[in-house]
Amino acid sequence: MPEIIETIVYRLDELSAAAKHAARGWYREGGFDHDWFEFVYDDFERICMILGISLRRRPVRLFGGSTRSKPCIWFSGFWSQGDGACFEGDYRHARSAAGRIRAYAPTDTELHRIADTLQAVQRRNFYQLRATMTYRGRYYHEQCMAIMVDRDSPVGQDMTADAEDAVSEALRDLARWLYRQLEREYEHLTSDAVVDEAIAANGYTFTEAGRRFG
Repeated sequence: MPEIIETIVYRLDELSAAAKHAARGWYREGGFDHDWFEFVYDDFERICMILGISLRRRPVRLFGGSTRSKPCIWFSGFWSQGDGACFEGDYRHARSAAGRIRAYAPTDTELHRIADTLQAVQRRNFYQLRATMTYRGRYYHEQCMAIMVDRDSPVGQDMTADAEDAVSEALRDLARWLYRQLEREYEHLTSDAVVDEAIAANGYTFTEAGRRFG
């Protein structure tokens, strides 16, 4: 026959230090399953537009059966040596990109350097360089991007000797930059302070040992 079992439950701030650690671990492992990176992706898309990069998009099926497009960005992290980020798209010269990126991200010197590098190599090639980035391999990091660079010259003029390496490395640096933003966002969202706030906002309760109850 049914039995009634009484259990004392606790809010996070009522737990011991060890129990709080267990409760936070539960949230980080199972309660943190949303697309927390969407804000970083949105920011990256705006930066790409400024730099002259058109990200490719792919359809993603939603729960209701409809679909929406998402940028072709991939990453893995943040614990293994092979972790990183990569993206697919097409790059062309964007006028005033160096100035516009400074207006958008005035304190981010790495973005400034990437924009300046692309601007300089484009200038040496009369702003005719273009590149295509595609994903390859089983991992997600900047070296998984196959980058093809050419020059769209109406008279068939070759690229300067440094053009391919300069453009490719700048685009890989941008993938490295993206990974660092994702890592920082993840570290922020999984910090004790933010996790505690999320647990409290959702009204989760726990046993004395920090095991999720309700």
